[in-house]
Amino acid sequence: MSYDLIVIGGGPAGYVGAIRAAQLGKRVVCVEKENLGGTCLNWGCIPTKALLKNAEVYNTMAKHAAEYGISCGDMSVDWPAVIARSRGVSERLSNGIAFLFKKNKIDHVIGTARITEPGQVEVTAADGTVSTLSGSNILIATGARTREVPAFPFNGKTIIGSKDALVMPKRPDSMIVIGSGAIGTELSYVYHCFGTKVTLVEALPRILPNEDNDVCTAMERSFKKQGITCMAGAKVESLKDNGDSVTATITAKNGKQQEITADVCLVAIGVVPVVPDANGLELTERGFIKVDDNYRTNISGVYAVGDCIGGIMLAHTASFEAEQAVEGMFDPNHAPKHPINVPGCTYCHPQVASVGKRERELKEAGVEYKVGKFPFLGIGKAVATGETEGFVKLIFGKENGELLGAHIMGDTATEMITQPELAMNSELTEEDMKAMIYAHPTLSEAIHEAVLAADGLAIHG
Repeated sequence: MSYDLIVIGGGPAGYVGAIRAAQLGKRVVCVEKENLGGTCLNWGCIPTKALLKNAEVYNTMAKHAAEYGISCGDMSVDWPAVIARSRGVSERLSNGIAFLFKKNKIDHVIGTARITEPGQVEVTAADGTVSTLSGSNILIATGARTREVPAFPFNGKTIIGSKDALVMPKRPDSMIVIGSGAIGTELSYVYHCFGTKVTLVEALPRILPNEDNDVCTAMERSFKKQGITCMAGAKVESLKDNGDSVTATITAKNGKQQEITADVCLVAIGVVPVVPDANGLELTERGFIKVDDNYRTNISGVYAVGDCIGGIMLAHTASFEAEQAVEGMFDPNHAPKHPINVPGCTYCHPQVASVGKRERELKEAGVEYKVGKFPFLGIGKAVATGETEGFVKLIFGKENGELLGAHIMGDTATEMITQPELAMNSELTEEDMKAMIYAHPTLSEAIHEAVLAADGLAIHG
């Protein structure tokens, strides 16, 4: 059977690209070796958010119930039920994608894909049987996987990756987490809330190192106050597997070396691209698939999007790229766009969200700017809900007042970041944002106050 598009990978890039092509009236097949939804839905974004919700509920009831006038008595955690809820959420959403495929008349083939030549994909099923698909276009959307460090090999028990952390049969009493990106930070928070003693180790000078410095400093302070040990600027020299525990030798920021023993060590230091077998496919020096402005690879009729091409490796970026690539394939008048203002979100508590430039980048580039910063402590809704930790920080160009960057730390920060992103994409100025009416009482009022604060005009601070 011949297709207009063969999609390799059923994650946020693959399934979105497949559906978009089907909406354009094209005959589409998607090859996925595991469950639909990819890493994000099955082993990343979605199950982690389910665990985070469990953790927040338990943490609120166990530690803060009295603040709300609630008496809970003795509380306990059914850990297998916690894990089961997370897995159930992923399964439900994966089945939802299968329904969307049927709705859009997209064929779904389970197996490992190999591009044998332009327009030809060989699929090997789990039982070893091989089938061949033909298509005018091929879209590679194979994503990425957890980076393994040769010096710290995973064993699934004492030295683990993020996938293992999502299905641990027993909650460990202690855990070392190496890497404080979104994955390491979120899982540190989850396990801490349920009672695990967590030590978070980051080689760079700050935890959440990709965020604005003010956010990094505030998050480290928050985590330490909650009881999470944070070691920024520290290097893990070695890991020793003790059978039922692991010992890390760590050189701290001050140069002193120490050993820390824990039940488990989670290695969360990023991801590496997954690249399908395709003879002659050109890669970058870092192993990502090389593409042009239209997401085309060097093989005729073969395109690639998402984490496997590098760039901003986020699920929503991958989906955006897939839509752009597919529309470019089938519409000669469409010029595919590339991500520019991409929001980044970390779902620990308090949450962190950002879009645009960080203050340190603007300083290094010599750009003149001004900052408006406002704490949630001055917002009525935050006080009423007991969520006063954090702030909104907005950075404007000094001459023209254009929004250059937005950084939010606090409850629902990941929901609030869309407003400043929209302002940036619409080229709204400081004056435009001042003129908006913000509903009261809402946490979004902190955005308005931050805009005013850039000129020293904040009303409630």
